[in-house]
Amino acid sequence: MAMQPWFTDAKLGIFVHWGIYAVDGVQESWSFYDDIVPYDQYMSQFDRFTASRYDPRDWARLFARAGAKYAVLTSRHHDGVALWDTAHGDLNVGRDLIGGYADALREQGLKVGLYYSHSDWSHPDYASTRKPGRPPELEDNRYSEVAAEDEDLEAWERFLAYRDGQIRELTSRYQPDLLWFDGEWDRSEEQWRIPELAALIRSEVPDVVFNARMLGEGDYATPEQGAPVIAPEGPWELCLTINDSWGHQHHDHNHKSVDQLIRYFTETIGGGGNLLLSVGPREDGTIPAEQAQRLEGLGDWIARHAEAVYGTERGLPPGHHYGPSTLSKDRRTLYLILFDVPRAEINVRGLLSKVRGVSVLDSGTELAHRVTGGLHETPGVLWIEPPAAPDLDPHATVLAVELEGELELYRGVGRF
Repeated sequence: MAMQPWFTDAKLGIFVHWGIYAVDGVQESWSFYDDIVPYDQYMSQFDRFTASRYDPRDWARLFARAGAKYAVLTSRHHDGVALWDTAHGDLNVGRDLIGGYADALREQGLKVGLYYSHSDWSHPDYASTRKPGRPPELEDNRYSEVAAEDEDLEAWERFLAYRDGQIRELTSRYQPDLLWFDGEWDRSEEQWRIPELAALIRSEVPDVVFNARMLGEGDYATPEQGAPVIAPEGPWELCLTINDSWGHQHHDHNHKSVDQLIRYFTETIGGGGNLLLSVGPREDGTIPAEQAQRLEGLGDWIARHAEAVYGTERGLPPGHHYGPSTLSKDRRTLYLILFDVPRAEINVRGLLSKVRGVSVLDSGTELAHRVTGGLHETPGVLWIEPPAAPDLDPHATVLAVELEGELELYRGVGRF
């Protein structure tokens, strides 16, 4: 199916990692998988997870102010704990924490995304062989990487029925616009029965968007934490934490600055991707102030430069400009992002298109420009007068370069 236009136009999404792991502030699921926290201790958080101050409308309003166009909530992580009152499986919070979230997002005009892990390290029918590298005497048979020939087929059928039941609930109740799958590495596309799962989902939500971890059915690539040096060719999304943790961890105060987040964001959209920025609410449902403040700061910058964000596509390839850029959909306006105060003229190389004018996007101040050099098919270099101090943005300044026609670039090596 063709990628939904809303996704490629969205630019920013908010990833919400929320679950029982926020009670003690331990890593979601992996803390027991990696033997950092005993399984029983991890699950003891279940009865202390209150969601007592959870207000999804507050979330949605914050996400909208951040400039996001969609959000993704962890409906069930690898630990198997569902955030809705599912009729399938034994682990759920006993109430519906997803319905209000979906309604609140839609009130703000945001698209609704749900995260769901293929893996479930608590389900009794999930694993049939031991976890790789784990001594048999320590094995509790809760999780493993399973080869097809080792599978307990009856148990696996029961697990798939449980999974399909939960997916039917999520799709029929909440009609998600995006399903963000994870935990796919344990088994093959055939074992997961991905085509059948995709058909089940699309029978309820035909226009749903899948990430690449829906093996063989994904609509876009999903690099995680590390910004790609070379942007993927097709649609993609960088999922990134504000600090170093996905969910709420009490002692993680290593938050990225607003400047850093703007750099991640502009470099991502300049490469044609979306940024999916994660927040980790506390167990009571409140988003930490440090994370909310950074979302507000990012949103303020986006609001001042919305023309260079929404309705744009990937900008110049590396080598043409020192920094990211975006391009208007009609390919007639190029937006250059400047992170630092220019000490000299700004240059753009390889621009075949003629320039009608250059201005500072936020202030509208016109900037002088000229072209030097060039020989035969090789264009000269465009030089742009640096903006004066009053026109510089405290985080990142954007220049709008208006072209006489659609953008044309020279990608050769010159005459020699």
